Amino acid sequence: MNPLATEPGIVRRAAATEPPFVDVAIVIPAYNEHDGVAPTVERVKASMREVQCTYEIVVVDDGSTDGTAEEAAKTGVRVIRQDENRGYGAALKTGILKTRSEHVLITDADGTYPPEAIATLIAGMKDYDMTVGARAAEDRSILRRRRLPKRFLGWLASYLAGRKIPDLNSGQRVMRRSVLMQFLHILPPGFSFTTTITLAMLCNGYSVMYQPIQCDARVGSSKLRAKEFTAFILLVLRTVVLFNPLKVFLPIGTMLFAIGLVKFIYDLTLWNLSETAVMAFLASIVVWSLGLLADMISRVQLQQRTIQ
Repeated sequence: MNPLATEPGIVRRAAATEPPFVDVAIVIPAYNEHDGVAPTVERVKASMREVQCTYEIVVVDDGSTDGTAEEAAKTGVRVIRQDENRGYGAALKTGILKTRSEHVLITDADGTYPPEAIATLIAGMKDYDMTVGARAAEDRSILRRRRLPKRFLGWLASYLAGRKIPDLNSGQRVMRRSVLMQFLHILPPGFSFTTTITLAMLCNGYSVMYQPIQCDARVGSSKLRAKEFTAFILLVLRTVVLFNPLKVFLPIGTMLFAIGLVKFIYDLTLWNLSETAVMAFLASIVVWSLGLLADMISRVQLQQRTIQ
């Protein structure tokens, strides 16, 4: 019996500064979630009673101004306070780095994601490196105005990653810590944390399971803004270029080559080779060369990570 355990399964931090090692560290980022954080924590606790493992729940208060930290503290879990709002991803990274565990589970504090799905996600970690609660496109937790952009991002990411991604940025997932830590340094401080870790794992061949879930309407107002859609597209492209650059460079080069070929055939009918055709051919060669170089660098980096 773990001397730190005060109830079945849960492990509380010892008096020492070093946190206990548990099977699952549950990190809940919260920013101005006064009404939702305490009920969410209690629902997570109730769900974890069905799981035969040790765990610690950590709420990371990301500079809230509405008493979120105080409400979280009433539940008896560990609360980490950040003095200013640094972003969703930054709060997650803080919680991950201040816990010790075999697996890391993240979920939101707004009551959106169903804690009842946690047991299934944790059970899936026997065979996978990450398990994700996947929302349907028409899920009521997703605002109507965001459903079409979300579908487009999902299609783009699925094509670039080479695998269908049911939910690109779900905020409820369990990750193997040893794998997660390989990519922690590239994970951004904003909402794109989940998008990046999804693409990083899929592009590097790690196994990911998607478990369909039904979410509730959130408590409070959403912190995600429409202007971040463009940032998400750039993030998807940048992440895939980092791990699988040929997926981006080959199609662009092929498109330029096709333009040059069409223009060349047209020029033949006029017996006049134009500069446009030549430039398109040269541009395609340059893009393909850059893609091959980027792919070589990506493979070297992957090999170095594997050796380490």
